[in-house]
Amino acid sequence: MARWEQFEVWAQNGARWELIASFNDLEVASTLARNRSNRMRLVHAVYEDSKRVEEDVLAEVGVTRKE
Repeated sequence: MARWEQFEVWAQNGARWELIASFNDLEVASTLARNRSNRMRLVHAVYEDSKRVEEDVLAEVGVTRKE
């Protein structure tokens, strides 16, 4: 069984979260997430074969509540 991890940047689009990019390096992923103006999540994801088996939200930036 192949197991790997990656850092993903997700953006909120209305009520849905969409994957923007994924990287092997945390610094690259966090730089991209910080430079976006809309609501973003930085996620550490672990996969086995092609299935996601673990997910940790490392940071959430941007507007977090409705006015």
